[in-house]
Amino acid sequence: MALLPHTAQAAESYPDPRPITGQEIIHDPTVTRLKDGGYVAYSTGGVIGARLSEDGRHWDDAGNAFAKPPGWWYEYNDTGDPWAPDISYRAGRYWLYYAVSSWGTNHSAIGVATSRTGLPGTWTDHGKVFSSGTSDTWNAIDPAVVQADGRLWMSFGSYWSGIRMIELDRHTGKAARDAEVHHLATRPDEPYAVEGPAIVKHGRHYYLFASYDACCSGVDSTYEIKAGRATDIKGPYVDSTGTPMLQGGGDLLLEGHGRHIGTGGQSVFRDRGRDWLAYHYYDAEDEGTPKLGLNALTWTKDGWPKIS
Repeated sequence: MALLPHTAQAAESYPDPRPITGQEIIHDPTVTRLKDGGYVAYSTGGVIGARLSEDGRHWDDAGNAFAKPPGWWYEYNDTGDPWAPDISYRAGRYWLYYAVSSWGTNHSAIGVATSRTGLPGTWTDHGKVFSSGTSDTWNAIDPAVVQADGRLWMSFGSYWSGIRMIELDRHTGKAARDAEVHHLATRPDEPYAVEGPAIVKHGRHYYLFASYDACCSGVDSTYEIKAGRATDIKGPYVDSTGTPMLQGGGDLLLEGHGRHIGTGGQSVFRDRGRDWLAYHYYDAEDEGTPKLGLNALTWTKDGWPKIS
């Protein structure tokens, strides 16, 4: 029997993001609940912009992760601006991965810092994790780290043939020796336009979430979030019709609707037994300002993610 495609809710039925107050402005958010209570969100902007919340609803500007850019960042751009951070917790520490690059080039690098508390101003930078150059067919930006079967993996990528993944050394948090670059998702034609991966485990599957199409143009942005799944962390990832994400597949999870334009730059975090999708959208009722979207992520009986 042929598989029926799993599609996102009709645009008019997408639930709005959780109502939030305080500092809503954000881009490429990564969110976690801290071990000592409360929440922190890091994002593109500043020297990795920080937001803090006691309840996940009211957010306050908390400055930056770093007081100033580490010197090595300037090898990749003139301003030392980092992009698209990813926060995780393991081995008694918080780990913050991030990218440094310039628009339109794959002369890029991913770095890592650690902190005992996860709070802004407490991070120690440990330098470069992995990099790409103009002779590579991938772009080392938009990192996202996941553990699987006792091993540590980092997905990454933007355009330049799409989403890739490497294994990390569990002790250093950097690329494992002779790490193979695995290809997870792409589009059939240039510029490929798939980026910002996040991988999570649910049941017996690994789920790859990615942003498709174009960001960073306010209300003209066309970002949307798609997903596929695999039984092996290395893939192949397929959508509900069986189409591989390496052949342009991917089930639509969330697209622009109403005032919420260009939904993407997503990450997934778990809080009190529930999964949450964090993302940015461009507010059509506020001159296209990028703002924080938070929606509960639920799962259908046949194991596909759904916004709720």
